[in-house]
Amino acid sequence: MTAVLPSWLPEVAAGERHPLAFATVSGAHLYGFPSVDSDVDLRGVHVLPVEEVVGLRAGEETVTRSWIREGVEVDLVTHDLAKFCRLLLSRNGYVLEQLLSPLVVTTSALHEEMRALARGCLTRHHAHHYLGFARTQRRLFDRTRELKPLLYAFRVLLTGVHLMRTGELVADLTLLLAGGPPYLPGLVEAKRAAEHGGLPDGAPGGERLAADLDALTARLADARDSSALPDAPSAHDALHDLVVRTRLAGRPSGD
Repeated sequence: MTAVLPSWLPEVAAGERHPLAFATVSGAHLYGFPSVDSDVDLRGVHVLPVEEVVGLRAGEETVTRSWIREGVEVDLVTHDLAKFCRLLLSRNGYVLEQLLSPLVVTTSALHEEMRALARGCLTRHHAHHYLGFARTQRRLFDRTRELKPLLYAFRVLLTGVHLMRTGELVADLTLLLAGGPPYLPGLVEAKRAAEHGGLPDGAPGGERLAADLDALTARLADARDSSALPDAPSAHDALHDLVVRTRLAGRPSGD
């Protein structure tokens, strides 16, 4: 059974100290393989008031907190608008996935404007983010033999290949299965049954898994080298103007 997002998530966003431009769900729910006991990873952008930017008492650029409600662990991370935009202009796939996540908890006109600028943030160098993340998850899988990091490794490689080839960011592994090995759907179903389970019965052995991950890694490197994506983002000036306008207005545009 696939995990269902709690209906009270919008209450969380509404209760934040600073107004949110958006809050979306990331993590396993976004990646297409949440289990019934998965945490809910909320990510978003808050807007600091101008007096907490230009004065001597600076506001929090990043807000992080975790808690449990009705048996569900919630992990909330939001960045101030300016910091988030700086991250967008780097080769950071995390923030792009958060911005473009279809699992929207709260939104605004500012969110829509940022989404419209997202394409101008994409570069071929985002492949480095996905290659690096895959290496980290492979090391974690080798140490723990848990299914979760293995699926994360496959997910980021397939997301990266698709991005390099099409310019489209797709974080949901279940929409990318055709590009992976034939046993991936079975691993996804096993992960949905247990957040921290091991490999299911009948899963491929270590040599097959390593070979398939190596092949996908090479495919991503080739896709990066032949990608039509630019070398540098084009949205810098537009994002600068957006930050200035929003800061002077004092809060995100209305929903």
